[in-house]
Amino acid sequence: GYMSRVAFVMDDIMSHLGLSGRAFIPLLLGFGCSVPAVMASRALEHRKDRLKTILITPFMSCSARLPIYVLFSHMFFEKYAMLVCYSMYLLGIVVAIATAFVISKIDKSKAEHTLLIELPEYKTPNARTIAIYVWEKVKDYLTKAGTVIFVASIVMWLILNLGPQGYVTDISQSFGSMIGRALAPLLAPTGLGYWQIVVALIAGIAAKEVVVSSLSVLFGISNVASQAGMSTMAATLGTMGFTAANAYALMVFCLLYIPCTATIGTIHRETGSRKMTAAFVTFQLVVAWLVSFLVFQVLRILW
Repeated sequence: GYMSRVAFVMDDIMSHLGLSGRAFIPLLLGFGCSVPAVMASRALEHRKDRLKTILITPFMSCSARLPIYVLFSHMFFEKYAMLVCYSMYLLGIVVAIATAFVISKIDKSKAEHTLLIELPEYKTPNARTIAIYVWEKVKDYLTKAGTVIFVASIVMWLILNLGPQGYVTDISQSFGSMIGRALAPLLAPTGLGYWQIVVALIAGIAAKEVVVSSLSVLFGISNVASQAGMSTMAATLGTMGFTAANAYALMVFCLLYIPCTATIGTIHRETGSRKMTAAFVTFQLVVAWLVSFLVFQVLRILW
């Protein structure tokens, strides 16, 4: 009965954003993983509320992004690494709230919805019920999102391991690097105009934690998680002109840009529309670019 009461308590606050109190639950789940969070939007009665919740849920910083925050905050903000990591979570919440608020003001056709929800008694969780519930969710994830991950992983492997000459062992000769070099100028205003960064971001579409491992491979650093590896990575990036402002902009971009393929697949299945899914993904990419651009330009002036 706890989650029902959370929805009831948050209803008044969420109503100012044009959302039902039930929308708080998917947003809360988004800090763990966006896939079950998007699925949880089914609890909302009205389609507009579901779509709005699905749109802003990926802005919640899922656990897969944490390795990126930890790596770059430790390399460039050693004394304030924890605060920098926390700021990413706070920024995601702010962007989600701002997005929902703006949409609620633009949407003139919205109607007032009264939250009607049952508040069951508090009960001790039943192990059998939990096991069945978890199995249903895991099975749903594997059959729906898992297939998307498999296909996306194959595509990413082909892009990063094949080039004009066929199979390549040097990623700099792959189709991925060619795409990275082509897209680098578009990300230059955000401080991310490096083909290695672009390739890592492309790889991160499969899964956000892949950004760290991709950078490790691209820069030839065997153990980037170690102190020596981080020092080498920071020194290598430093020679490229990559500063703390660039690092913070990168974390912001990773926070807000295209969600992982599993989430994209789940969004498609929940909305039932390829066009709407593409629109959502494009919107998140544009927001990521704009916020990263603003952050980078401001920090570059201050630092």
